[in-house]
Amino acid sequence: METIGVLMTNPMSSYLEGELEKRFKLFKLWRYPSMADFLRENANSVKAVVGDTKIGADAQLIDSLPRLEMVASYSVGLDKIDLRKCEQKGIRVTNTPDVLTDDVADLAVGLMLAVLRRLCVCDGFVRSGSWKKGDFRLTTKFSGKSVGIVGLGRIGSAIAKRAQAFGCKISYFSRSEKPCTDYKYYSNIMDLATNCEVLVVACALTKETHHIINREVINALGPKGILINIGRGRHIDEPELVSALMEGRLGGAGLDVFEKEPDVPEELFGLENIVVLPHVGSDSLETGQAMADLVIQNLEAYSLKKPLLTPVI
Repeated sequence: METIGVLMTNPMSSYLEGELEKRFKLFKLWRYPSMADFLRENANSVKAVVGDTKIGADAQLIDSLPRLEMVASYSVGLDKIDLRKCEQKGIRVTNTPDVLTDDVADLAVGLMLAVLRRLCVCDGFVRSGSWKKGDFRLTTKFSGKSVGIVGLGRIGSAIAKRAQAFGCKISYFSRSEKPCTDYKYYSNIMDLATNCEVLVVACALTKETHHIINREVINALGPKGILINIGRGRHIDEPELVSALMEGRLGGAGLDVFEKEPDVPEELFGLENIVVLPHVGSDSLETGQAMADLVIQNLEAYSLKKPLLTPVI
């Protein structure tokens, strides 16, 4: 196998890093003082880029690597990759679909339960010794709730299947109605938000879905509604979300992603009706390794001029 130069944009998996080092000439961008320093020394040595949800391959990076032929994303999302630029230059792109679906769907259900049953607040109640002074207040059940899903793709469908097992009524909004499903379809997200108690964001981030959850949608969900986001932070107009929670116009939220990660609005920290997580939707040992293996297999297939396993372009 030809030893090709692979640029890893930031630390993402020690296992992936080690396996890449065994197979390719690995460049670690974060080890260089600046992008300019890296490019000055190595621009002509890189044929593949491995990125993730933090740093992918934007137009500037792509244009700076004259021999770039492939971008492999350690993620299912593609919003950190300039796909149009890749298409124009004939650069192949892969991602890691399917292997992370279960983890993200599991976490979505966990967030629903945690918000409605106030699990994090309950934990603090016990740890602080407050239980000795009296019982915790009553919370709200999850079973039987009406759950609306924004985006019924792989992850959205897996969330629906899990919620249905709790006796939840499922509805969804998507670009088009999905065949072979009995879930109620809404062609308008406002109608979905108005007719569900829990709204889950599970769609891909595109120009069309940027801030798809705005003030109007939040108001339609209402003061008893719960918003769950396991998609991307930029799906939600974050200042509008914060104000709705502070003013009581939204009942609660479970958030694994934020607009400007790792920065999280400090106003959220004092609220008991939310659960905030550090973008860990797919961060289990098992899934992390499966994602890394898929990245490696795609790179090896590219190196051997074989069909890519999960091509996007």
